[in-house]
Amino acid sequence: MKFKAEIDIMPHDALLDPQGKAVQAGLQNLGLSGVDQVRVGKHISISLEADSEAAAKAAVDEACKKLLANLIVERYHFEIAAV
Repeated sequence: MKFKAEIDIMPHDALLDPQGKAVQAGLQNLGLSGVDQVRVGKHISISLEADSEAAAKAAVDEACKKLLANLIVERYHFEIAAV
């Protein structure tokens, strides 16, 4: 079966996000007052073949742990859907 995974990777809440701070400052410089606590992360879409939804979830979880996310500073969440 073919599946599509939508993966969101974000910095841990307890860690400083310099990129988020830079975006926040830029938005404020544009006159968007009231912008607070901007966090910048990654969104990754993957299409994959797997025998079952459980197998697809296991494959995506392994990809996140081994390559896509740096678990020391990032957390991830994903959704799987059959295509």
